Amino acid sequence: MTTMPIVTRHLIDRGDGATVELFQAQASSETPTGAILLVHGNQGGSLLGATETVDNGALLRFCSGLNITAAAVSQPGFGASDGPPDFCGPLTQRAIRAALAFLRNQPSVNSDRIVLYGISRGAVASGMVATQITDLRAVILSGGVYDLRAAYHESSQGLRLAIEKEAGLSREAFLARSALHHASEFRSETMLLHGRYDDRASVAQAELFSKALSDAGVPVELHVFECGHRIPRGHARNALGHFLQRMFARVVTYH
Repeated sequence: MTTMPIVTRHLIDRGDGATVELFQAQASSETPTGAILLVHGNQGGSLLGATETVDNGALLRFCSGLNITAAAVSQPGFGASDGPPDFCGPLTQRAIRAALAFLRNQPSVNSDRIVLYGISRGAVASGMVATQITDLRAVILSGGVYDLRAAYHESSQGLRLAIEKEAGLSREAFLARSALHHASEFRSETMLLHGRYDDRASVAQAELFSKALSDAGVPVELHVFECGHRIPRGHARNALGHFLQRMFARVVTYH
């Protein structure tokens, strides 16, 4: 009889005294398995943070379906993670790095097989983290913006105001949140997921980033779906499933 994984909640140190909230579902395995870290997107003002992945069942689906440890982190200012939010900037990136370090230290986790999966706002920050931590097994970025300055000028007024308030408009602020300009620093295999009709993050950004990664010698897959910003689970299931099974090939349990 298979035992359902238990979701546990952790409050960890970001490295500067601030608190980072993390939820984890651990695989039922006697040997260390791979792990995936989910980074949520913008939540329409609800600021639930990583709780969202627990409530919608995503954490348990990844854990049980792949027999891996699945975790989700709340960005600064979301959930119980200390703020302020900095729109995918250095504080958010530091929180993600702290969550990855927490996973690496778990006896249940094979540190060579950690996948980082960022969605929307989470993809912006995760793309930057992937330039700083180069031994990730893989990176998955969904509905992300990879050149924030270009996106700012094309965005809605609400999004522009959020960027101005949280990040500022300096050249340094844009550069610190634009993975396109750091493609040569990537080392991990990457999958990009994007909606063709995304009105928040242009598909052209994903296409440009995919080419930049390929030109830098990074193995990259770009999957464009016939949808908007939010990619329905059914659309991405096959591509995502095949990719993750390959990433965790040595630890997947087949039934």
